[in-house]
Amino acid sequence: MTDTSEKRPQQVYTLLVEVGRKPGDGLPKAATGATLMIYATGVDEAEAVREAVAVLKQADMAPLDVTGYGTLDERIAQGHEIEDEERALMNRALAENSVIVAQVTPFND
Repeated sequence: MTDTSEKRPQQVYTLLVEVGRKPGDGLPKAATGATLMIYATGVDEAEAVREAVAVLKQADMAPLDVTGYGTLDERIAQGHEIEDEERALMNRALAENSVIVAQVTPFND
């Protein structure tokens, strides 16, 4: 008997994650938190969010909020301009089935 169910392909999702402070998080001393631009793989956005949050927690970060911006195709459909460097990071995330932190923006209150 063969399995007729199709395995859904991994896709890369763009996530913006707000983090708070936690000992050992690696953020600048004066920062009260940060925003991270992340490319994470998953069969859907929910899985990509779970993977990203798990990786951040392992890195001693304190994720507070996640905003999803969708896949590359969804972002293009929304009119986002995607630079070659960003596409390369997305391709790397997909090839490695990984979570890539592309940018960290610390903030102070």
